[in-house]
Amino acid sequence: MARNAAPLRAVNRGNAEHYRWGNDCDGWHLVKDAQLSVVEEVMPPGAIEIRHQHKLAQQFFYVLAGELLMEAEGQTTLAKAGSGIRVLPGMRHQVRNPSSTSARFLVISQPPSHGDRFNE
Repeated sequence: MARNAAPLRAVNRGNAEHYRWGNDCDGWHLVKDAQLSVVEEVMPPGAIEIRHQHKLAQQFFYVLAGELLMEAEGQTTLAKAGSGIRVLPGMRHQVRNPSSTSARFLVISQPPSHGDRFNE
């Protein structure tokens, strides 16, 4: 085993750290360290987050189920299950669930975006 390596284990929503955000949205920290964050999130129908940006973190939103509407710097893109959207550091962005079903997606941030969020 590599020095200082974490033990190999399967992680899922059942054993990951859970948190609530926005209006009835859920998140689970699947990977949470100083270099990388992988979060699984669920947004109910019609939910929208506050427009914000990250100074350091780049993010990749990958839709597992449902769809997300991402607005970043005046451009809007719809991502359906099986597709993703990359948001670079400094881009003002806002994600919403425009559909009538919940959206489930991964947010991969490098470096982690928690603590690097600046709301408008």
